Parts: sequence; structure tokens; C-alpha cells
Amino acid sequence: MRRSLGRLRIIGGSWRSRLIDFDADAGVRPTPDRVRQTVFDWLSPIIAGSSVLDLFAGSGALGLEALSRGAAHASFVENGRTQIADIRAAVEKLGASDRAELVPGDAVAFLRATAHRYDILFLDPPYEGGLLGQALTALPRVLKPGNRIYLEWPKEQPPTMPAGYTALKEKTAGRVCYGLFTFAQGELLP
Repeated sequence: MRRSLGRLRIIGGSWRSRLIDFDADAGVRPTPDRVRQTVFDWLSPIIAGSSVLDLFAGSGALGLEALSRGAAHASFVENGRTQIADIRAAVEKLGASDRAELVPGDAVAFLRATAHRYDILFLDPPYEGGLLGQALTALPRVLKPGNRIYLEWPKEQPPTMPAGYTALKEKTAGRVCYGLFTFAQGELLP
């Protein structure tokens, strides 16, 4: 059976207007253009030269948008084989293989095992299964000072934020809420 392709558009930076394919049949829900625009307006002072982690990457839209806008490096963590293949194809199409790391596998396990530290983290896990809470608990060990964490959650299920997280900005778009957070460095785990 042939899979149905979805398309998303990079909305800013050096790859503006470039189209990226993703697997529409796999339940991937890329962050809408207007939400991405708001998020990257929020991140514009720190995006250039940053190290980015797109956790539960799905389509890779947020990490690719960050690279387009000048991030030095992006790691994409995704357990879907089709999704990671689509992200790999997009990275190659955009000529960004030297600035992108693709990690097939479990996002929470990656957080617990990696030694990398990131400036910006995109966290938009599947809404079911409690993955957001697990990721928030494991997240502090991979964050650099001055970090920014983007979260998305269903309007009817606001996240319970562990100690140390501070909301910087929040908005709603339809049935989805999203926000920008930081984690206090005094709370960083070893």
C-alpha cells in the first residue's frame, strides 16, 4: 500500500519556501506555519549559532526551520523508521548533512544517555502515553545555560511542570497550546 505524503514549507531563513515531504499516514502533525512563525520570532535573538534538539521529531519541521534560520547544529530524535527516513531525505535535499544528526530510537532513552548539551529544545511528543512528563524529568541534564524549551500540548491537558521550569511565553492556536520555557541552571542535574 502506498503511503500518503504530506508537505510542509520552511517559512523563514535560507531555505524559505522550500517544501519538505512527510508521512501523513503515520499520525505526524507538523507544527502549523503560524505557530512556527511565532515560536521562531520568540527564538530569533538566540537561534544563530545554537545547538538544537528536535525530540520526538516527527516531520522534523522545527529542527529544519532552526537550521534554516542559522542554528549551528540540530539533532533529530524519532522512533518512527519512515519519519527518520523522511527527515534524512529532507536534510540531504537541503544540503545540511554536516549540521544534522539523525538518531532513530526512543527520545527519553536518548535524553538519559546523551552527553550532548543543547541551547534550544523542541518538545512535542505524541499526546498519549505520558511521554511529555517523562521527557521533562530527563531533560535538565542535556540543557546549556540560557536554554529555551518549546512545548506543545492539547488545550484540555496542560502539562504539569516539574520544579525548576519557568514559563516565558504561552499561546493558544485552536485546540493546541504552546509555550516557551527555560530551566533554571541551579536545578541542573549532574
